[in-house]
Amino acid sequence: MVTAMLKQARLMYVPFSGRLPLVAQPQVHVAPRCVLRTARQTQRRPAITVAAARDTSASAAATQAPSAEIRHLASEATHSQHAAAPPALPVVPSASVAGDDTNAASLEKALRKSSSADGVRPRLSRDPASRAKRAVARRREQWIYKVSAIAASLGVTSLAVVAVYYRFAWHMDSSGGDFPWVEAAATLALTIGGAVGMELWAQYAHKALWHDFEPGWKLHKSHHVPRTGPFEDNDVFAIINAVPAMGLCAFGFLTPGVFGGLCFGTGLGITLFGISYMFIHDGLVHKRFPVGPIAEVPYLKRVAIAHTLHHSEKYDGVPWGLFLGPAELEAVGGGPELDKMCAAASAIAKNSGNNRP
Repeated sequence: MVTAMLKQARLMYVPFSGRLPLVAQPQVHVAPRCVLRTARQTQRRPAITVAAARDTSASAAATQAPSAEIRHLASEATHSQHAAAPPALPVVPSASVAGDDTNAASLEKALRKSSSADGVRPRLSRDPASRAKRAVARRREQWIYKVSAIAASLGVTSLAVVAVYYRFAWHMDSSGGDFPWVEAAATLALTIGGAVGMELWAQYAHKALWHDFEPGWKLHKSHHVPRTGPFEDNDVFAIINAVPAMGLCAFGFLTPGVFGGLCFGTGLGITLFGISYMFIHDGLVHKRFPVGPIAEVPYLKRVAIAHTLHHSEKYDGVPWGLFLGPAELEAVGGGPELDKMCAAASAIAKNSGNNRP
């Protein structure tokens, strides 16, 4: 009798074990947490957004067997996104996108496509705060580049004037005091010839070395995307072109005679072209700094508008040069459109001038 009672008590009482004996333990099937979470979301049926559906579709794609409901929600969101998105030009975000390596190729492709028809540059964000912040940054960039441009121009011009004076004064003393008219004529002729030659060189190098040549395009493409600071990678070409100019000036300064005068004039011509290019291309065309009365010269206005057609790629990149850009456009049949754009710009400037108090 006692033995039977003890066996019964053993079945009913399990000291400190925390579980029932094997014969009395129930079989409980607990679903995994992911299944319970999916079941709760299915019962609530919330309105799914496009971003949430995109995340859901990405998570579903990462697994080997996504649930049918996740696939259905992702397909609905993707369909609604494509149906609601109107065709528009690509919106260029803030500076972080322009510098993101993962988006560089797609951004470059979008920028090139967006400017193919009417020379329209991609529009910036319409957020007032972003536009105000960008305006402040742009004024700061213009001030920095303006100071740099003026300092460089004054420094180079002063150095050139002093070099011309001392070169001829030095060689006059060594030749007995007679002014070397032939040498001076050769220097002047090559100064003009060097400037014109640089324009022709720019036409060739711009297309063959900066666009069609991949290493050159890696630097030059920074000029065809929105700039995120006062300087860009494309500015290195100014330094590259300055090296032969300084070398020719130094050699011509130290070398007497006509040959030295020719080399000296060529270096001065390259320098003159570089300064003019900086003020017209960087200042007048791309508004990197204000240029004052230069902007009112009619032919320079035409040069600036012609260069905007290069950035639109409407004529396969023509014009490749700068100062002879209008002639290049007329050669490929773009003269009438250039005339129309110049007339429209003049009308806008005239109306804005009449509206001033």
